[in-house]
Amino acid sequence: YQRRVHGALDQLVMNYLVVEGHQEAAERFQMESGTDPGVELSTITDRESIRLMLNSGDVAGAVARINDISPELLDTDNELCFRLHKQQFIELVRKGSVEAALVFATEELAPVVADSTPLLEELEDVMALLAFPDPVNSPVGVLMSEEHRQRTSQEANRALLASQSGQETDSRLPMLLQLLVWAQTRLDQTSSYPRISDLRTAALDAVE
Repeated sequence: YQRRVHGALDQLVMNYLVVEGHQEAAERFQMESGTDPGVELSTITDRESIRLMLNSGDVAGAVARINDISPELLDTDNELCFRLHKQQFIELVRKGSVEAALVFATEELAPVVADSTPLLEELEDVMALLAFPDPVNSPVGVLMSEEHRQRTSQEANRALLASQSGQETDSRLPMLLQLLVWAQTRLDQTSSYPRISDLRTAALDAVE
């Protein structure tokens, strides 16, 4: 029983490392635990480099790399194509390149939207950045945040993982931890139990 539980935990950790694109850690964990990653770990390198480019604002470089490793992805995934173009527009606004941003929106962003109402609403939101002298502190300033860059890179990462391996694209470990926190919050109201107070160590509190 303990061996099965330990094996399931190892798979959770490996799933997290593969999905999130941590190649070096996944390789070390495979050597130490013998856990099968289910994918060629060399493919993580491409996803990790694209994630780093997007998180640093190099959207053009990320798009070029995506087209190199998965030429059909942006042609078939309209939402991902739009989100990457939207992020590239944001980076132009960040640099103060207003004229270039307008040209990019006309030539690249607008054609991707087509008849999609949700994407059209996103386009309207991002175009609103041009209406403010200080976009960062505007009502749509969240689009200029590092968190928005990270959301874009995560979406690209998931799409690439799905196109390369067909595996699930969301890591299970964070979801299980969220479920654990929720369950403990509910139990705190009614019961005494060996509570996990530190998720990093999984140390149990003594039951009073």
